[in-house]
Amino acid sequence: MTHDKNYYVYILASKRNGTLYTGVTNNLIRRVGEHKAGTNEGFTKRYTVDKLVYFESTNDIRHAIKREKQIKKWLRKWKIELIESKNPEWKDLYDELFPGK
Repeated sequence: MTHDKNYYVYILASKRNGTLYTGVTNNLIRRVGEHKAGTNEGFTKRYTVDKLVYFESTNDIRHAIKREKQIKKWLRKWKIELIESKNPEWKDLYDELFPGK
């Protein structure tokens, strides 16, 4: 069941080497914006985990969900290596991808 729609697996951090959160969404700008605004109660709001430090996209929702579950099971060390492979400075990619949002 593949569509012409993008799905994103993303990792948020509270700070460099801080608390991590992995999620999946079909609208990265909206979802990360919700995390930043703290509009949803839960883990990311409680621990101020709102910096987009890694994401990948696919047009297959099944693949996105499978990948999210895979990353969630990983050791913390592996998640940090994944982040640093694409974002060694732990920049908040949200600001770079969506300036002014």
